[in-house]
Amino acid sequence: MESYKHAAGSRRVIPCPPDQRREALLQLAAAHDPAQQAALSAAVKAMQHQPDAQWGGLWISLEGQQLRGAIWVQPLPLNMAQLWLPNVQGDHRDALIEAARAWVMERSLTLCHIELPHDATRTRAQLLAHSMEPLVSLHCLRGATDNRLAGQTPAASLHWAAWETLTSGQQLALLAAVGHESKDCCLLREILSVEDLLAGFYHQDAHAPAHWHVLWADDEPAPVGVLLLAPRHEVNRWELMLMGVVPAWRRQGLGRYILNDALTLAQQAGALELLLSVDQANTPAFDLYSRAGFSEYARQQVLTWRG
Repeated sequence: MESYKHAAGSRRVIPCPPDQRREALLQLAAAHDPAQQAALSAAVKAMQHQPDAQWGGLWISLEGQQLRGAIWVQPLPLNMAQLWLPNVQGDHRDALIEAARAWVMERSLTLCHIELPHDATRTRAQLLAHSMEPLVSLHCLRGATDNRLAGQTPAASLHWAAWETLTSGQQLALLAAVGHESKDCCLLREILSVEDLLAGFYHQDAHAPAHWHVLWADDEPAPVGVLLLAPRHEVNRWELMLMGVVPAWRRQGLGRYILNDALTLAQQAGALELLLSVDQANTPAFDLYSRAGFSEYARQQVLTWRG
């Protein structure tokens, strides 16, 4: 698809030529708040040495020869992508979104997602009108690392081991078991394989798997829990990317045990707060975090195209 023709006069949407890429990305950055600008800047920096062919997801809207807006389908590993919306409104915005949607579908991308604040109702409605689907709604929580959950220590003899002590098969089996009947991101787990989910965690954590742990109990032949932590040095915090327990060991206090150890590890590393996101449908997990002193600082909606 070389261009997407919009109906009105000289208005048109085309793949961004290399000589207009800088201008397009500057326009794109102007559409986002400071936190998103930092993420966009990091995404662009990671792409700076890529050949022009890798920038096929960057589209611009022109009126005559004037650049009016830009949209970017940022490529991610595993045939996935993230959508960055334009700062222009009206017909140009609709035309850019539709061009991005068509590009995603033509390339059969597994998933192209966008994260929106919960109050972005107008943007959400516009994206739904362009065939995006709700994927998950998230509570974004933070808690002081000196907090601890009270309660009895689980009766079983427990110990931690490094993630890398498992074979690749054991790693995938553990993630599959932890995800079984989980209330977190159910649709995402249906779309992506366990291999895809694991690769996604690696992509999110530049230090992986230095702070990833598996929990063993007594003489069990396989681990019973998992804890994936990621330092976020730029904000002096750590992130809890994943914690979970296999089905046979649930409702025995292991969630409290794992969360307390996550807080301890983050505190020992000098982090003042631990960040995490939890599916709004996962009430038991949300209640656990609330009892540990976590509070909500944002809500996000994740929408997606599935190519």
